[in-house]
Amino acid sequence: MSQPSTNTSSIFGLSAAMVTPFDKDGNVDLMKTVQHAKTMLANGCDGVTLFGTTSEGYGISLSDRRAMMTEVAKALPDTARIHAGVIASGIDDAAALACAAYEDGACGLLLAPPFFMKGICDDGLFNWFSAVFDKIGTPLKDVILYHIPGQTAVPISVSLVSRIRAAYPGIVTGIKDSSGDWGSTEAYLAAHGDIAILVGDERQLPRAMAHGAQGSICGTANFMPSLLRDIIHGGSDGAAVTKIVEMVVSRPIIPAVKVLTAHVNGDASFVAPRPPLIPLPDADALVLIEAFDAVMASA
Repeated sequence: MSQPSTNTSSIFGLSAAMVTPFDKDGNVDLMKTVQHAKTMLANGCDGVTLFGTTSEGYGISLSDRRAMMTEVAKALPDTARIHAGVIASGIDDAAALACAAYEDGACGLLLAPPFFMKGICDDGLFNWFSAVFDKIGTPLKDVILYHIPGQTAVPISVSLVSRIRAAYPGIVTGIKDSSGDWGSTEAYLAAHGDIAILVGDERQLPRAMAHGAQGSICGTANFMPSLLRDIIHGGSDGAAVTKIVEMVVSRPIIPAVKVLTAHVNGDASFVAPRPPLIPLPDADALVLIEAFDAVMASA
């Protein structure tokens, strides 16, 4: 097992895109959220990211977000990087979520583009990001742009990143590329390799690290942080990670991640997602767990 990080590395490292545990009534389990964040750091993550895709952050209320961020920030050491996902189409909404996150203890944001309208040109996207940044105002810092076109259908181009960085120097500190497309990651590295290029598709992580990437914000860190840490900080080839990710992405991803998180924690309450997602069928969950255990036994 990799040792916990002390965040002395000059690279971003590994941030768990934390799953959100819900109680039997579908409410956020705050105590379990805090404990899971502490477990992530103890098992090798350099930080945690709340309210992203794997967190089901698109459906968590502002009041729940504030409670979660406040308690996680209080529980983790100052060396831990805590980022808050912001997934909103409205300028005022995105700015409000961001300001609350900063106030409650986040060091930075994982900021997705507006996702409701499709086919938006870079001029329109630049205007949106500018309006959000301006509304956030003084607290604005450490923004990781979230490129996940499979969900948003709104890509973040290399040239758009250049425009944002030029207009707001020092604010954009990274790009999370969750496209799963190596060409996209390669283009970001070529144009913006001076900031943290992070990959969301863990199968791309060994290749990305070899070409100058700085780590990952990813969902599988919820249940195999040591294997991911070995790629980022130890140069592992990630063969076991690739096998496990293939198993996960062949199913509905968030329910699959929650099944394996529950399995490694010995806590079935991690399994349930919120609507509109539904849990994996029991038989499929069992097959996934058995396959995961077989890979881990030989890793």
